[in-house]
Amino acid sequence: MVSKERIKDPKEGLENFGKDIVKQLEKIQNPDMSLPVRNLSNIYFDDKSKLIMLGDKVSHRTYLNVAHTRKFMQTVMVASGCKKLIQQGVTTSIRDLFYNMKHTIPKYNEETFETQEESDPLIEDIEASLNTLRENLHLHAEQKGSLVGPITIREPSFDTENDCTKMGASGYGIPSICEPETVQFRDCKAEFVLIVEKDAIWQRLNEDRFWKKHNCLVMTGKGQPDRGTRRMINRLHNELKLPIYVCADADVWGFYIYSVIKQGSINLSFVSDRLGTPQAKYLGLTTQDVAKFSIPKNVTIKLNEGDKKRAQELLNYVWFKKKDWENEIKHMLQVGYKLELEALSSKDIRFITEKYLPQKIKEEDFLP
Repeated sequence: MVSKERIKDPKEGLENFGKDIVKQLEKIQNPDMSLPVRNLSNIYFDDKSKLIMLGDKVSHRTYLNVAHTRKFMQTVMVASGCKKLIQQGVTTSIRDLFYNMKHTIPKYNEETFETQEESDPLIEDIEASLNTLRENLHLHAEQKGSLVGPITIREPSFDTENDCTKMGASGYGIPSICEPETVQFRDCKAEFVLIVEKDAIWQRLNEDRFWKKHNCLVMTGKGQPDRGTRRMINRLHNELKLPIYVCADADVWGFYIYSVIKQGSINLSFVSDRLGTPQAKYLGLTTQDVAKFSIPKNVTIKLNEGDKKRAQELLNYVWFKKKDWENEIKHMLQVGYKLELEALSSKDIRFITEKYLPQKIKEEDFLP
């Protein structure tokens, strides 16, 4: 079932998946499906692309293995549901698909799916196996990201053009599906893209018209950015050649958010080429900024044991084995604290827009 090359026709790929199972049944064989292993044991950091990539290991899910039977059935249901969506020419959310498939199996009084946490990983299994995208299976997730700044975005399917300087307090809502067929860039005057981790910080930058004063696009993924936001970042850099700067909390989770934007994620390593942007740079926040900008120590937060453990894990990741990053993470462990972007407001409510970000950008004070 595992495809090495990205398939051009997802419907055909799903049909072939089903035909393989039927052929095994006709031969009185135990139905078996092979799936890429999607965990830390089967990913590697590609030095050439600077992305986290999926390896060649596969696992087997067999119908007559009691430990696999339920998940085998669920995987077939997900594949069938995706094929129906493609046939009908409609898209739906991954949550809608979960509810569409959820029912009680007659005579057994057992649910096909208990929670969405069961169906979501199976969608990713099928994506990885067919070497396609969830969007090509006519599925999308709830959109999270927002964007504001000097660019016009056209959405052909809705026959609309969105001037992202005139979207008000909420900005342009970044769609879950951001492929060129659905989102097209028009009339971009921005010189760079600034991604901030938190919506509250994005609201401050939007209200202060940071994007207008510095001629840039300001985006947020509201925490860990969703796939639509990451795909948008990837396309803005690759198609418009815009520099990408990331601003997140000075903690292990903020650092990891940056790494996901830059290198891709372990779980979605099979689509890193579309979701990762290796040229992204980390603007801040860092624990070393505390001294540089005279940030009061009373707004820092003491590291807990989970923070310390996660920091050690980051130091072991190949993509964090760069001198500047090792220095920052070790400095955090040494001083024993972390801090949120909102801590900059202890200086002044507009300190981040009027002093911190302009100075960091001007000095090109980035981490790689």
